[in-house]
Amino acid sequence: MLFENYPELLPIKKDIDDAIDAIIDCYSNGGKLVIAGNGGSASDSSPLVGELMKSFILKRELPEEIEQSLSKYEDGEYLIKNLQGSLPAVDLTSSNAIISAFSNDVDPTMVYAQLVLGYGASSKNDVFIGLSTSGNSKNIVNAVKVAKAIGLKTICFTGGKDSKCSQYSDITIKAPSTETYRVQEYHLPIYHYICIKIEEHFYKNK
Repeated sequence: MLFENYPELLPIKKDIDDAIDAIIDCYSNGGKLVIAGNGGSASDSSPLVGELMKSFILKRELPEEIEQSLSKYEDGEYLIKNLQGSLPAVDLTSSNAIISAFSNDVDPTMVYAQLVLGYGASSKNDVFIGLSTSGNSKNIVNAVKVAKAIGLKTICFTGGKDSKCSQYSDITIKAPSTETYRVQEYHLPIYHYICIKIEEHFYKNK
């Protein structure tokens, strides 16, 4: 589907597949995703989290043990009917209070690094995803470094050039362009494809 529509992405198929495997491993071991970007990439961070936290393409049934626990309430049937299976992900760009406070009090280039430290230090199974069209955004690069220092897997979405993100991250998905708007146009179908594959792994035929 993705590669039929965008054959120019075939050279980075392995990187995309590696990202899918890393996220599946994260979720299989009780981890979560922590995601950040700047500007247009910040706007990509939010829907990426949204596709994971609720049904995207497939219907997501609740785990049986949660249904059993909810069924004990008088409105249990309503609760069960109106909840969906969720794949935990955190959009760091939406943390306005801590972002503004840390930027004012400490250093704006360290905001995402601080949030990664706070969210990820207690779980070595988490994955940090950084979106940077240049691959050199200092706050994303700093977050990658901190994520790796505390033992998290790191995935970066960038443009086509080698960058600091590609130097430090475990997996880099390089969109085949160096123009900011084109890079962002490629990132959208790539992360949608990843979300579809992740959802299929955990919810298809269930």
